[in-house]
Amino acid sequence: MGETEDERTSQAGQLFENFVQATTCKGTLQAFSILCRQLELNLSDHRDFYSSLKAAITYWKAKGLWGKLDKRASHKEYSKGKACADTRCLIIGGGPCGFRSAIELALLGAKVVVIEKRDTFSRNNVLHLWPYTIHDLRNLGAKKFYGKFCAGSIDHISIRQLQLMLLKIALIVGVEVHVNVEFVKLLEPPEGQGTDGPGWRAEVRPAGHPISNYEFDVIIGADGRRSTLDGFKRKEFRGKLAIAITANFVNRNTTAEAKVEEISGVAFIFNQKFFLELKEEAGIDLENIVYYKDNTHYFVMTAKKQSLLDKGVIINDYIETERLLASDNVNQEALLSYAREAADFATNYQLPSLDYAINHYSQPDVAMFDFTCMYASENAALVREKHGHQVLVALVGDSLLEPFWPMGTGCARGFLAAFDTAWMIKGWAQGKEPLDLLSERESIYRLLPQTTAENISKNFEQYTIDPATRYPNLNSTCVRPHQVRHLYINGEQGLSSLGRSGPTRTSVNISRQESEVRPSRLLLWCQKQTQGYRGVDVTDLTTSWRSGLALCALIHRQRPDLIDFDSLNEADCAKNNQLAFDVAEREFGIQPVTTGKEMNAEQGPDKLIMVLYLSKFYEMFRNSPQSITGRTDANNEDYSSRTTNSLYNSINQALPRKRIPKVLMPNQSAPPVGEREEQKENKVRSMATQLLARFEENAPSCGMHRQTSMRKEFPQGLGGSDTCHFCKKRVYIMERLSAEGYFFHRECFRCNICGCTLRLGGHAFDSNQGAFYCKLHFSQQKISSRHRRGEVILIHFIKQMLSQHPWKRSQKSLITHIFFPIPQNPALPLQSQSSWPLPQKQIPSAPRRSSCCLYLKRRNCSTGTWPLLESPQLLKENKLTEPQRILQMLNQNQKLHQNQAVIQRQLEEVEEKQRALEEKGVALEKILRGETGDDSSDETTLLQTWFTLVLEKNKLSRYESELMIL
Repeated sequence: MGETEDERTSQAGQLFENFVQATTCKGTLQAFSILCRQLELNLSDHRDFYSSLKAAITYWKAKGLWGKLDKRASHKEYSKGKACADTRCLIIGGGPCGFRSAIELALLGAKVVVIEKRDTFSRNNVLHLWPYTIHDLRNLGAKKFYGKFCAGSIDHISIRQLQLMLLKIALIVGVEVHVNVEFVKLLEPPEGQGTDGPGWRAEVRPAGHPISNYEFDVIIGADGRRSTLDGFKRKEFRGKLAIAITANFVNRNTTAEAKVEEISGVAFIFNQKFFLELKEEAGIDLENIVYYKDNTHYFVMTAKKQSLLDKGVIINDYIETERLLASDNVNQEALLSYAREAADFATNYQLPSLDYAINHYSQPDVAMFDFTCMYASENAALVREKHGHQVLVALVGDSLLEPFWPMGTGCARGFLAAFDTAWMIKGWAQGKEPLDLLSERESIYRLLPQTTAENISKNFEQYTIDPATRYPNLNSTCVRPHQVRHLYINGEQGLSSLGRSGPTRTSVNISRQESEVRPSRLLLWCQKQTQGYRGVDVTDLTTSWRSGLALCALIHRQRPDLIDFDSLNEADCAKNNQLAFDVAEREFGIQPVTTGKEMNAEQGPDKLIMVLYLSKFYEMFRNSPQSITGRTDANNEDYSSRTTNSLYNSINQALPRKRIPKVLMPNQSAPPVGEREEQKENKVRSMATQLLARFEENAPSCGMHRQTSMRKEFPQGLGGSDTCHFCKKRVYIMERLSAEGYFFHRECFRCNICGCTLRLGGHAFDSNQGAFYCKLHFSQQKISSRHRRGEVILIHFIKQMLSQHPWKRSQKSLITHIFFPIPQNPALPLQSQSSWPLPQKQIPSAPRRSSCCLYLKRRNCSTGTWPLLESPQLLKENKLTEPQRILQMLNQNQKLHQNQAVIQRQLEEVEEKQRALEEKGVALEKILRGETGDDSSDETTLLQTWFTLVLEKNKLSRYESELMIL
């Protein structure tokens, strides 16, 4: 009997080893099926499957894996596998993020089903892994399945190897996986059967598959950018054309191939000789190139368009990116030759052969694409309810947020989204209110595009599905429940209203229909929001707003906690307006375009400015419950109505900008933590055709007579916001930027020391001196500010002594010579001359290389000023020698520079386009204000054109903000 038991144990161990060593998707599933049959394990018993498998496999190699998985399962968030015990989840897509989500849900105790339309893992491309991702996979037992996983300094893995690894872990923890099954659409519960009838199901191909009979509580889309789930609109970001080429060559694992060194990232700016020689020898002009060695020899490079045209890779030159890179405009043979030549040169011709690997289309694995085109879902989740049944629908991976290729963010942010989604599903299973659940998820989703390897928590050992363990500055309540009501879709809006097989895609281009807002509608909305407030009578878009009470009422209607309306003094117009401007900028991200004092001018506020400013409020709050009903419950929320506008339109403007350091005055205190984060400026999406109606047209209830000329309503600027703070010249609305209460031209916004052009959100401000700096020179200025402050006090004291006391001429000359050793001009009074020989402003050079300070990490201003890399003390845990540490840090630095160069180039392109739009807008504004003497143009047409330019500029500003986050 004992011998038989030993044989069974040995056989089970061998079968488990076969499963672990399987190298294909089919082979893995087949080996797992044989193992389960041999051990008589019930695959449908997901709750006890893992414990049964662990008890049956006592093979010594498996014990290490069980220890790692047990440690993960012991997290308190899983509640010993009972947190989601009665939850049924369907995951569409068997990519890395789909399987990572499945593993988390299985550990929570949910019944998890994964469907994948293919039965092979054929994606050869190599993923860069962030440190936390490596740590996470190691804790799941990655090295048990792939012994070479991130050995030494390797920080990358092929997609198919990662898929295979996660598939095996998912099967072990009880996930049900079906291949060759394609999701078609979500099926509503049948009508008239109540809550006891069938719930939400999935229509799949083939139609007779058993999955079609399953009912689900949660659906997760993890099938990439072409997500098949309805109801998720997408926005597109596109920068200046940057063409990437990826190529995979067969790795035969020979000794000669093993000797070839990887290229972690070489950019033109760091090795110009290499790229110039490549261009001279092969006619190939690249900006950068990367080579990783995995299952294949993987190369990725950024090629210049002219080089591709010269080499015949691109047949015809088109302006449109889609036409330029369309398959019928690409010579495939020339592309293969181009990539092979570049790879051969980059490896110094050391690879014995460069035979292309074959992709899942049975074609050579080479691809060319524009990596600056990225898609992101406007929201991360939604809830559908029909006939008493609810289903939670969510996105992860590229379906949610497509990665920016140079940053290597795909897998890292994908895993973070998987953890965030698992946290949401736990709340769903525990009965959390749908609106509270969705608002928390969207609050967390706002952090995802800003996440980098540097700004997440560094304590990887503490990472769980709880977002608080991963995001240092988490605010999970920044999105309020009423803002996500449109994501709760009940029986009034079924799937038929969204009946498309693919996702609803919305690019940043603005259509005429969605942007149509007449001035009369804007005026009526303002009247409705301010109705009943003391001293407020809105009859137009100019003089009615002079007192500032109307603006304060508009804010008070939405957020009564921000303004004490009853304490406002109607006579103090400037103070009321400035209060409204400050609160709107701080809380809603709506930047002012004028000042409180200018609003109090005799002729009243500028109508053009007011329409532009009020439109931002209209777009942000028109679908809020306060706007729709005008009444709120005790919690300031009205659940009787539901918005239908996208979340992106209503809340995405509140994304926090980068924190701007300030020097506080001695009598100032630090602002509360909640007020330190600035917010992005709200998009004006509803102004493109606003001027189709007559601009001076008012609502019928206003009783105002139409004026014959609009130009009388647009007086020339009288200073203040119309005057640039720096150059003191006129600044028009289209070209007007504002920061820290100052208004200025784009080109005038410069560092006070190095003179580099600054960008909003990337600057620092010294409130003592009223000066702007790039962040590097702000830090330097702050260090020496104490010394300068002492000098200023001393100079002031000496001046007072010289002017107030009866010094003799000889005494005064002696003191002046000692303390002011510069030539004095006797023709000028002492007070008008330079009082101290301060050193000339100079741009500091880059820090010298050393073992503790290895060159640069990331730009802080456009002239190339940099903070320092981490010192070797932070790398003590890595078992590397000092030279190896230095090389590792230099490699990381090269990658950062390469990424920064791409982003910087796109920022410059955006800035050029903004300047062009500003020039057109200024010309139109001059005509509208009667400054050019041109009375022949149709004012309505001019205004419509002007607002169209505003929309285009806002679109560029949104893209610029995304790039600044990256």
